[in-house]
Amino acid sequence: MGYESRFEPREFDQFIETSRTLGLNPFNYDIDAPLRLDTVAKLGFPDETMTVKGLRKERDRGRLTTEIIANKEYTTLAAIERMRELCRVQAKEPALSGGTKAGRPTGRSGARPDGSSKKTESEQQLALSRMIASRLKNSLPTTSRKR
Repeated sequence: MGYESRFEPREFDQFIETSRTLGLNPFNYDIDAPLRLDTVAKLGFPDETMTVKGLRKERDRGRLTTEIIANKEYTTLAAIERMRELCRVQAKEPALSGGTKAGRPTGRSGARPDGSSKKTESEQQLALSRMIASRLKNSLPTTSRKR
């Protein structure tokens, strides 16, 4: 059984470089150790695309767990991994598949079944009833006098 890395090769190189820049041994750390947000942002996102402000937004959205100790905010690399799982975007299904879109079924959207531009039996009966009623109404003599 081999070791499975959670990094792509380029990400791993950035992680090693960032760890050494911060004075950390990249092979000797605990993913559950509390780290300041700026340090976690650099370690968890070695390309420096995530900032402390971004991490705080994720905390406010309920996707990142942080701790405040002595008025300093901390989180862990394990919490960053959980946040990434919560933020992961699922592949979209085609809207016409009868699946779901934004959590709602698409098959019962009021659209006709696949390939059916014909009226359903109840729609045909309703149209027929309206046509008969219209013909009867037009064929009757008027009962009121015009002034």
